[in-house]
Amino acid sequence: MENKKYYGRTPDGLEVSLFTLENKNGMKAEITNYGGIIVSLHVADKEGKLEDVVLGCDSLDDYMKTSAFFGAIIGRHANRIENAQFTLNGKEYKLLKNDGNNHLHGGAKGFDKVVWEVQESSSDMLKLFYRSRDGEEGYPGNLDVTVTYTLTQDNELSMDYHAKSDQDTIINLTNHSYFNLTGHASGSIMNHELKIYADQFTVNSEECIPTGEILDVSGTLMDFREFKPLKPGLMSQDKSILWFNGYDHNFILRSTDKKPALCAEAYDPASGRRMQVFTTKPGIQLYTGNSLEPSINGKGGVRYEKWGGFCLETQFFPNAMKHKHFPSPILKAGDIYHHTTVYKFL
Repeated sequence: MENKKYYGRTPDGLEVSLFTLENKNGMKAEITNYGGIIVSLHVADKEGKLEDVVLGCDSLDDYMKTSAFFGAIIGRHANRIENAQFTLNGKEYKLLKNDGNNHLHGGAKGFDKVVWEVQESSSDMLKLFYRSRDGEEGYPGNLDVTVTYTLTQDNELSMDYHAKSDQDTIINLTNHSYFNLTGHASGSIMNHELKIYADQFTVNSEECIPTGEILDVSGTLMDFREFKPLKPGLMSQDKSILWFNGYDHNFILRSTDKKPALCAEAYDPASGRRMQVFTTKPGIQLYTGNSLEPSINGKGGVRYEKWGGFCLETQFFPNAMKHKHFPSPILKAGDIYHHTTVYKFL
């Protein structure tokens, strides 16, 4: 199978592969079954020149060492859970505190750090499977998860998530790709322009945890209802930016459609690349690479700096188990979790 090549081995001896998806336009995605990581994504600019627009590492070893979650599947529960605990059916579940007092992105060995089984692959599709055992990272239930990546002829990279558990559990899957539409090695994303189809956002505490308060974006730095550059917000002295060194905020999406709806767009004036994000999820996290630092071994020897890439993570709202007015991440035993997110490039 020519779209597959050897990528390395984990310390416990599991072989890892790298898969290449390509379309007739030359758009190309490289994805590994370690963490389901999107290793590279080559997209044409206004002149037709292809450039890799996602941040990442050169080797499996570097991916295993980094805590940046480059391009990975995040689970069992993306984003933060306050005090690293939740109550389900009257029982309290304690999770790892790996982000101050809180639980982040599934724990010490979330879905980003495991080797997924390859169920199917072709020149334009990769289907990955993982069984998360009952009690893994503190979560209840044996959870069977499939993530299918598809690269279309319309320059869409689609991620289709399915899951089923034998016990009631919580689940919130996302992808953690960092984008720089000028090219992964081109420095700051401050001049990128962003539009988010959201009229409201969830207010964060100083620990980057939603307090339960919901505010209108009007008159705030969270107002991306029309295209605007990231720079003014990133350079502001607003405490909601200073606390996290940039944006790390959840937006409440307008659409409640069962089909993937347009929820965000990013535009890079330098290259002319435009990216659209479609999702079935109720929220999206804008993260501006606030913790990136030169100590990370980036692709091609690049030393990524703060604000070197942005993430648009489609999700259930962080801390939803505490705030019952938030959409619920609970998956009942035997029910099907099914969500889709699409990155489209123009």
